[in-house]
Amino acid sequence: MGSGAHEMKFTLLTHFKEFEKPSNTGKLVLEVLGDAAEQVRWDRLNPPAGLVEEIEAGGVALVYPGAPDENDDDLTGIDHFVLIDGTWHEARKIHQRSPYLLKLRRVCLKPTGKSLYNLRKNQKEACLCTAECVMEILRSTGRNEEAERLRERFLAFIRPPGVMRGAVPGH
Repeated sequence: MGSGAHEMKFTLLTHFKEFEKPSNTGKLVLEVLGDAAEQVRWDRLNPPAGLVEEIEAGGVALVYPGAPDENDDDLTGIDHFVLIDGTWHEARKIHQRSPYLLKLRRVCLKPTGKSLYNLRKNQKEACLCTAECVMEILRSTGRNEEAERLRERFLAFIRPPGVMRGAVPGH
């Protein structure tokens, strides 16, 4: 890291159903961030040993919506973010059934805008999809270049091909 920014890591704790879904945005995070992101398949009976160790070591936080009054949008001292990658319903179950997650410091993002994600029904108001959460964290930790790359990839992903402004076939 030439810029002196310390390494940041994202772990997507992914519900098994998400691996099949074409609408899953976790894969965009992996594509754009490369080694800085990992996808771990959530398994209630076998908690991911590596992640549990890292949680014990500290500096890890769970990005998870909480009561809006919690002062938990302070990202200082965190260099590893865990995001539950699944529907809200799945995420809630994963959170409740994973003792190691319940011990984690929680951070709640205060999004700057509404979610643009439009690939699933019943999206909760004011809730961001996985890729959008990662963009918010990148922005708030000054990693604007990566945030922008992810944003471009995300916008192309949610817009059906050919709807791009100025998209002329054969150009």
